[in-house]
Formats: sequence, C-alpha cells, structure tokens
Amino acid sequence: MRCFLNLLVPAMTVAMNVACVAAQTPTYNMGRTASQEEIRAWDISIGPEGKELPPGSGTAKEGAQVYAQKCASCHGPTGAEGGSSGDPGRPFSPPLVGGQGTLNTPKPLRTVESYWPFATTVWDYINRGMPRRQEGSLSANEVYAVTAYLFYKSGLIQEGDVLDAQNLPKIPMPNRNGFIPAKPERWWKPGIPSGDRSRTP
Repeated sequence: MRCFLNLLVPAMTVAMNVACVAAQTPTYNMGRTASQEEIRAWDISIGPEGKELPPGSGTAKEGAQVYAQKCASCHGPTGAEGGSSGDPGRPFSPPLVGGQGTLNTPKPLRTVESYWPFATTVWDYINRGMPRRQEGSLSANEVYAVTAYLFYKSGLIQEGDVLDAQNLPKIPMPNRNGFIPAKPERWWKPGIPSGDRSRTP
C-alpha cells in the first residue's frame, strides 16, 4: 500500500502539471482577444487622482435639477432622508448626506461626508451605478452636477462652485484619514500580527 501511494502522489503531481501547461496553450481555441473598443467600454474606473475623469463640469444648482428628476425618488428630497427604492428586494435606499462622525457609533451612516475617502470615488459610483435600473445613463456633465449637489449639501463646496476633472480630485473628504493608509507598510511590518499595531514605529 505504501509503495502504491509513493507512486500515486508523484504521478498525480505530474498529471496536474501537464494539465496546467495544456490549459495555458491556445490549443482549445476558446474565446478571443478583446478589441480596443471593448476594453475602453469596460475601462471606466476612476482612481483617487482623477486622471481618468472625462471632460465635463457641473454645479450644485444644475445638480439639484438632475437629483430631483433621477435620484430623489429613492434617496429623498434632499439626500438626507433616504427612502424607498421601489425594489422589493431592496426596500430602502440610504441617505447620502449627513452622518458625519457616525462610523464609530452603534448606528453608522455611510454617507458622502462620513464614509467616502476620495471625491473621485463618489463620482465613479454615481457614474457606474446610478440611477438604479438605469445605470450608466447619466452624461458626464450630469454626474459632475449631481456630485456637486451632494458635496454642496454636505458642506464641502459652495453652491456656485463648478466641479470638473481638474478640481474634483482636490476636494478633501471629511473621513479621508479614517481609513487604513494606502501603503500599509507604514504601520505593518513582517512578523507583527495584523491586529497588533502597538509595536510599529
């Protein structure tokens, strides 16, 4: 029995290696390389520095109109209320403004001013996922405008400020420093358990 196992394990290892190599070769003729147009359609992520932001602009005043037409039915008249989304599977849409300082309380609110670390993340989320069931239907100008409206309601900008690709990434978010640093090596070193930061310099 021991002799059989001694032969079986190496044989299985070799078979698995052969299968992995075979799977990585183009002999199966499955799939195809994505076209540049297809890549561009999916490559819409906006990083913290905002290098990927498209041209366009918007103000809170313009955003109030877009918000009233396309957002208020779920998130409430001003964004502070939250409300019914009309979807039985998701009966309540969260408030978008208010809640600053609530993340370390028993009833945290994930709002623009309490949660999001980068202004560009708010823009990216609205662009990708709103309005519900019409995701991606807003123009770049509308997304800038709704973002400006939410930032104005959160006290981050003035009503007449124009948001665009140049100034949006520069807006300091209230909870920016409430997150783990982008470079964890600043507080974690090999050999130190992840939960023990007391020994870090």
